[in-house]
Amino acid sequence: VQLQASGGGLVQPGGSLRLSCVGSGIDFSIHVMEYYRQTPGKQREMIAAINTDGRADFYDDSVKGRFTISRDNAKNALYLQMNNLKSEDTARYYCKVYNVDFWGQGTQVTVSS
Repeated sequence: VQLQASGGGLVQPGGSLRLSCVGSGIDFSIHVMEYYRQTPGKQREMIAAINTDGRADFYDDSVKGRFTISRDNAKNALYLQMNNLKSEDTARYYCKVYNVDFWGQGTQVTVSS
């Protein structure tokens, strides 16, 4: 299994980024997918999830209304659109297959002026 994350970077507060995650070795279409994030010294926290057909999603209160999770099963891809970014969103972001114990490298998001 490989989870290739991309789209992170440095952005000013109020800005936007779109994270992508492409998988290989596993069929995304039959799995609930999640995004987690982690800051140094803290545990990873799940911030968004999406069901198999993309019609239902879940967000942690910290990102609700600002982030949108989506998926393209034909491309085996997962996305996270992040708007109105805040300094507290600075973290390493990971996509994850629900109930599969595997973590990719993630992508770093830094929100700073």
